[in-house]
Amino acid sequence: MRHLTLLCAVVTLLAGSLARADKALVFAAVSTTDALQELAPAFTKATGHTVEFSLGASSDLARQVIAGAPADVFLSADEAQMDAVEKAGLIAPATRVDLLSNRLVVVVPADAKTKLSTPSALRGLKRLSLADPEAVPAGVYAKAWLVKVGLWKELAPKVIPALDVRAALAAVETGRVDAGVVYSTDAAHSKRVRVAFQVPEQDVPRIAYPAAVLTRGDATEAGRAFVRFLQSDAARKVFARHGFGTPAVAPGTRAP
Repeated sequence: MRHLTLLCAVVTLLAGSLARADKALVFAAVSTTDALQELAPAFTKATGHTVEFSLGASSDLARQVIAGAPADVFLSADEAQMDAVEKAGLIAPATRVDLLSNRLVVVVPADAKTKLSTPSALRGLKRLSLADPEAVPAGVYAKAWLVKVGLWKELAPKVIPALDVRAALAAVETGRVDAGVVYSTDAAHSKRVRVAFQVPEQDVPRIAYPAAVLTRGDATEAGRAFVRFLQSDAARKVFARHGFGTPAVAPGTRAP
């Protein structure tokens, strides 16, 4: 009986290990939430693997990966956070690929009477929401834009930093701030804000979303399958429907 109990315990452990090996844990920028949740069932149907998402600010996710979090895939909203993970030696060779692009927009509450159409009009605001401009990609991009157009020093005291881009959007939705700078993909999913104007692409650093397989995950094959799936035509159509663009593949990158 004792041996039977031990055997059952071993079988249970093996079953749990095999189940985990089929489930990819994906750390992904919160701005990709809606597209990834739509893609998950299609990925399982196509590959037999399942996927679990941990969504948040890319800067926070990168720190967790470097600290030892057992993620299988990292999808970052900028290259700097992926560079940090790669510098730590945590990216599986030849798996990094530039997957998506995005744009910045200035949004205001849907019922706002204030009309904004140019960057200089931001001077009249009392509060402006950005994702943390010192760390979170959406905020870093927004700050770079405001610096380039000569408004950062004047507007910095009015900036309300948020945990991530979705939090910055929520601040506008609830009327806690007069306006916010967010990704166009996030603004498109909200009925409580309207786009005041788009930030010209030439005034913003290149916005790229790289993806890569990580080396510390427990489901490396499932992770590889997921990164390949994200580059499929079916996945690209979903991303496009959610407003993402597709950047040119950087030299030296290849699909895993």
